[in-house]
Amino acid sequence: MISDYLYFLYPHLPEGKLTKLRADLVCEATLAGLAGILNLGSYLRLGKGEAAGGGAGRPSLLADALEALFGALFLDLGLGKCRQSILQLYRPVLKNLEEGYLRRDYKTLLQEFIQARDGVTPKYRIVRESGPDHEKIFEAEVLISGRGSVGQGCGRSKKEAEQAAAKEAWFKLT
Repeated sequence: MISDYLYFLYPHLPEGKLTKLRADLVCEATLAGLAGILNLGSYLRLGKGEAAGGGAGRPSLLADALEALFGALFLDLGLGKCRQSILQLYRPVLKNLEEGYLRRDYKTLLQEFIQARDGVTPKYRIVRESGPDHEKIFEAEVLISGRGSVGQGCGRSKKEAEQAAAKEAWFKLT
């Protein structure tokens, strides 16, 4: 539905740009933010350990729950009403898009910059995991061939840690 919306709103944009916009609109961070608007975390049934570890606020769980809600809306209401509901929920995010602002995906920004400048692709490595299973903290670093480690970051998921490392590297190198 988001792809369809973007295609008809921005028919002049090249496919690659539309793909990046769609990726930003359906990424975990955006979905988790929208789930927060609905207070969706308070409706999740979680095990004791997950609940104690703050699972109801975990972005990956919120994003997955919102996607499941979208599926249920589609099955119960059909495509038309489901589309209306989703676009209504997305309204604040779509307004930001129209005003030229979306969250920054530092891994993509860094990769495009390094590939254009050096002709290589950054690599990511998880250097440490700490904490109990329900509250893991990951530490990642981003490596660039010939330069070694150029950024480090932490997060509650490997993906989040890699984004934090890419953000640090982006600000160091640009």
